[in-house]
Amino acid sequence: MAQRAPSDIRNVALVGHHAAGKTTLAEALLLATGAISRQGFVEKGNTVCDFEPEETSRQLSVSFAIAPFEVDGVTVNLLDTPGYADFATDMRDALALCDLAVVVVSASDGVQAQTEDAWRTAAALGLPRVIVIDKLDRERADFERTLADVRAAFGAGVAPVELPIGAEAGFRGVIDLLDDSATLYDTAGGPPVRGTEGPIPDDLAVTEHAVHEQLVEGIVVGDDALMARYLEGEEISRDELEATLASGVAAGAVFPVLCCSGASGVGVDRLARLLVELAPSEARPARVRAGDTEVEVPCDPAGAPLLVVCKTLTDQHSGRLSLCKVLSGTLAPDTVLTNPRTHTEERLHVLSQLRGHETTPVTAAVAGAFVAIPRLTGSLTGDTLAPKDKPVTVLFPEAPTPPLAVAVLPASRADEDKLMSALQRLCEEDRGLAVARNDEAHQTVLGVAGEVHLAVTLERLARKFGVNVERQEVAVPYRETISKPAAAEGKHKKQSGGHGQFGVCHLRVEPLGRGQGFQFHDEVVGGSIPRQYIPAVEKGVVETMGRGGAYGYPVVDVSVTVDDGKYHSVDSSELAFRTAAALAFRQAVAEAGPVLLEPVSKVVVTVPPDLQGDVLGDLNSRRGRIAGTESGPEGLQELTAMVPTAELARYAIDLRAITGGRGRFRAEHDHYDPVPEHLVSGLVKAAAAE
Repeated sequence: MAQRAPSDIRNVALVGHHAAGKTTLAEALLLATGAISRQGFVEKGNTVCDFEPEETSRQLSVSFAIAPFEVDGVTVNLLDTPGYADFATDMRDALALCDLAVVVVSASDGVQAQTEDAWRTAAALGLPRVIVIDKLDRERADFERTLADVRAAFGAGVAPVELPIGAEAGFRGVIDLLDDSATLYDTAGGPPVRGTEGPIPDDLAVTEHAVHEQLVEGIVVGDDALMARYLEGEEISRDELEATLASGVAAGAVFPVLCCSGASGVGVDRLARLLVELAPSEARPARVRAGDTEVEVPCDPAGAPLLVVCKTLTDQHSGRLSLCKVLSGTLAPDTVLTNPRTHTEERLHVLSQLRGHETTPVTAAVAGAFVAIPRLTGSLTGDTLAPKDKPVTVLFPEAPTPPLAVAVLPASRADEDKLMSALQRLCEEDRGLAVARNDEAHQTVLGVAGEVHLAVTLERLARKFGVNVERQEVAVPYRETISKPAAAEGKHKKQSGGHGQFGVCHLRVEPLGRGQGFQFHDEVVGGSIPRQYIPAVEKGVVETMGRGGAYGYPVVDVSVTVDDGKYHSVDSSELAFRTAAALAFRQAVAEAGPVLLEPVSKVVVTVPPDLQGDVLGDLNSRRGRIAGTESGPEGLQELTAMVPTAELARYAIDLRAITGGRGRFRAEHDHYDPVPEHLVSGLVKAAAAE
């Protein structure tokens, strides 16, 4: 593929709900433009974009893939994104790298949850959007119903520029509303199919004329000169209409609706050309941070080289491969750039073009292009590569906090040795993952977006690194405190020949306010405990607090005062007073009205207004306390509640089921509250068993 100027590059993302037909459409576009010679199928597991074993076995995309093709001297870098909610992080990353979002809607299923999510994400990024109604050859496919669904979901600006000829299995052509022409397809020979110009069917002529007039009026209203000519009865040429339409698309005021079938190929060749015509020819400038300020860097091939690592792929045999977008400058092999995060230099030994998982060496990469670079030593997804004397940082989307946490336990000692390094490698590939070590519970905690994401991750863990794990529930960090003052004496006396062990201390314990932690006071007078042993008393108390009180959980919010004791000039030691303090503290806590505390999270749920009642009812069933509701972005409602953390273990899965995938939430620890009496015994038994 030839090197292009930035004005001859189009970066386009296919987005939409799972099973809307994005990967099949990408395959059809590659075939129609001659990038591949034979069309693959999702059902057969042989498409360009779905190449991971986990994708082919499930017949769904789990990460975005790049599929470049050429149309009339223009390179289109097509990013095929996942439509399943568990892998939305990759969809959002892809949109941040593109200049046009192509929202694919199934003609049989209409607008769905991830369609709306993709639309909101593209709108937040200020991206132009085009809507493609796909699968018009399927049973129950209905263009008019789907168009009405699209208009209801996305509002003003939705404008059909094509109409289908035929329906379901009879879908055989497309009417171009810009110039009143029809393109007909003969699918008998199979893909690739090429359209030929033909007459508009008589039964569609009246409808086509009416919609054509509406479209032309909608386009010319944005240009005063065209509007004046149109009102004077002058016919506006297709080229003028298309240029004005493209300006409206770039401004985010018009959202053209196209129609096709990726499976049969009907309308796909037209779609390839329209993507070139409607996508902005001028790439958006990159937003970077230089020191404490944010600036924009234009997409200039003569500028200083600037890259962002947008995806990391790992292969057992070829190692790490980094897909980068060139934001400025022109790259050549062996260029040396610096990573501002790590302050290390990276030599770009080899430059390649990536299509799916296949690489083709290139001699240069210009601003606006994507390039694959092997063996970058320390650069991860989201990192910037820039000249050493220009240490700017590209503003790449932050990875969201995964909503579902599970603990993973190595299946064997060999697995234990490799587990953490393997999980870190997976996190480098998948920004939707997070891994942490919970030392208190001795658990490795894996953060994922959902059950499918978890299953894919564990399969990759076994396939790529030979690590097998078992799943556990994440331990909830319960705590204990006391409700009243108490006092106790601890005595440690042991004689076993030679020097013995002797220490006695008297402790008072008092409750502190929630969140005040631990306070230690020394009120010993008269030398009953020598000064050098007071730190040992405090250490014994702190160690015992960590090991757990009456219920077996760490003790918090307690004031401890040591006010008396006894010692022996020969047999006393730090160890003896640590042990005596532990005995005294344990007894005092048991007599001080121990209270079991549970963590409470602040949860903010974003849902459509019609689902608010269902979500509020579910939060109440989880012992949640509703703190408030308010209007959120895009007409959504934001519900804020305080919910016990233990009740949120499966909330990511349950919320998706309640809202049909339209609900989102974020949670963060807020405070500790006493556990209701009727739940205490069960938790104590569980702690004892553990």
